[in-house]
Amino acid sequence: MLRKKFLGEFIGTATLVATVVGSGIMATNLSADLGIDLLINTVATVFVLYILITLLAPISGAHFNPLVSAIAYLRKELTAAHTIYFFIAQILGGSLGAMIANLMFEHPAIDPSQNVRDGANLLLGEVVASAGLIFIIFIAIKQGIDKKIPRLVAAWIGAAYFFTSSTSFANPAVTIARSLTDSFSGIKFSSVPAFIAAQIVGAALGYAGFKTLTSKSKSGK
Repeated sequence: MLRKKFLGEFIGTATLVATVVGSGIMATNLSADLGIDLLINTVATVFVLYILITLLAPISGAHFNPLVSAIAYLRKELTAAHTIYFFIAQILGGSLGAMIANLMFEHPAIDPSQNVRDGANLLLGEVVASAGLIFIIFIAIKQGIDKKIPRLVAAWIGAAYFFTSSTSFANPAVTIARSLTDSFSGIKFSSVPAFIAAQIVGAALGYAGFKTLTSKSKSGK
């Protein structure tokens, strides 16, 4: 069972990153307009997220994101060992996905990004994107509408691509993987640690918001 979950997270994260990176490269090949490039990147990501979460949720839970797995561990839904396995699967899968996308477009398999993404405004964007993602997932679970999570997550990420300054990475494994491509969707490795720190802060805030809204008051209301 663990092997299937590991494989589900590996394949899911690999496919997600291959889509993000591949559609980013294709977009820049097709258009010099950054707005159109972002739209192409967004549409491809939204569609693949819906597909992957729908199909792989029954197998692995379809986390594809260390933030989600870490909170699942805190909620005692995963053991420490399973959480580490998930982290490994997500990071390795994401890295492979980036390399596959690079190779599909005749780039070097590992093509370190030179796209510096620095600044407090971008980090705030990551806090917002990550907080919203975590809040949506766990409040949907709490409300018993798990089957709507594929649509809800895809919709949030699609919207956050456009309304956050960082274009919504919201995922440490994907952030690491995107440092391997010097393309539209890339991020220079030196920018990765700050992005991941912002994502962790956002996840903590999102989960705190979820707990606050769903906890019962002393009066039971």
